[in-house]
Amino acid sequence: MLNITIKGFSELSTEALYEILQLRSEVFVVEQDCVYQDIDGKDQKALHVLGYEAKELVAYTRIFKPGDYFEKSSIGRVVVRQKKRKFNYGYQIMSASIEAVKTHYGETDIKISAQAYLKRFYNNLGFFEEGEGYLEDGIPHFAMFKS
Repeated sequence: MLNITIKGFSELSTEALYEILQLRSEVFVVEQDCVYQDIDGKDQKALHVLGYEAKELVAYTRIFKPGDYFEKSSIGRVVVRQKKRKFNYGYQIMSASIEAVKTHYGETDIKISAQAYLKRFYNNLGFFEEGEGYLEDGIPHFAMFKS
């Protein structure tokens, strides 16, 4: 079971921010072999959902209120450390993120930009794709929504 905390950007310690950026880089840049601008100037607007196993950051998302990323509330940078994926931490961090959108923003409509290979994972969480697929940073994606 993950120990989940939610923090605004200004509440993150330097160490926590480093762990977040290290995990995102480990998965999105190195594992997925994708060169892109992860540090995009949007972290300051987000709430950060951190999932710890003991003292190790193993899962993470960032959430946005309507208008800060998409027109609807959104969840992004969904990541679980590769060696920890077999423990269903993806479902735990996403469930906590969906609940955080409701709690912090009073919203139930959520939009995500999902990597195509994870479509079933997001379907199981109540998200459904809308429109055609597209490439984002060279990786196939779908816009997905949950109401």
